[in-house]
Amino acid sequence: MTTLPEMRDLAQRLLTYEANAGNISEPVESTTLRVYEKLRQSLSELTGAAGFHALGSRALMLARSEVPSLSAVELAADGSLQGMSATEHPINVEEDRVRDGGVILISRLLGLLVIFLGEALMMNLVRDVWPDAASDDGNPQDGRKA
Repeated sequence: MTTLPEMRDLAQRLLTYEANAGNISEPVESTTLRVYEKLRQSLSELTGAAGFHALGSRALMLARSEVPSLSAVELAADGSLQGMSATEHPINVEEDRVRDGGVILISRLLGLLVIFLGEALMMNLVRDVWPDAASDDGNPQDGRKA
């Protein structure tokens, strides 16, 4: 099973947005971890910690099939990632790094949300967290294709 290009594009937009929005007064942490944690916090309100753990575990398993270096990453009981920063290379926002583990992991998580919630609800959840980063010229604000 491959990740849909739309989910990869959305994941890349979210990671690029977070990389550009980094606050120098905050501790330096992985862009992927920031995106993942924001999704986890938002979704845990709906699914609970166990529900998000199930989604995160499945997304990580699917991503590992494409990015073997993610085998060092573990999921804590609350669904948070352990060991991601050791496997991640810095994201260069100028380059298309489709094979980057962070893009693959986030796109897998978004893809699972589309499967379980539908595209419109997934986009609403993403827009709640990243109002400016969630849409692009190809997708209207309501999350439906033109």
